[in-house]
Amino acid sequence: MKKNKIKTKRAAAKRFKITGTGKVVHKRAGTNHFGRRKRGNRKRALRTPNVLGTPDAGRIREALGKIK
Repeated sequence: MKKNKIKTKRAAAKRFKITGTGKVVHKRAGTNHFGRRKRGNRKRALRTPNVLGTPDAGRIREALGKIK
């Protein structure tokens, strides 16, 4: 009998990306509005992607259907 495929959670797929080494990367919060009151170096730091910690990364990898 054939096993069912795991569907990708589309909300997670839009927010997270798995790198070639298997790390989970996401965009930082706080970049959408109120930019004029944030300093330039803070806005530059928010532009860089953030690597997710290991406990959360496992759950996200499972939601994306990339279980290793």
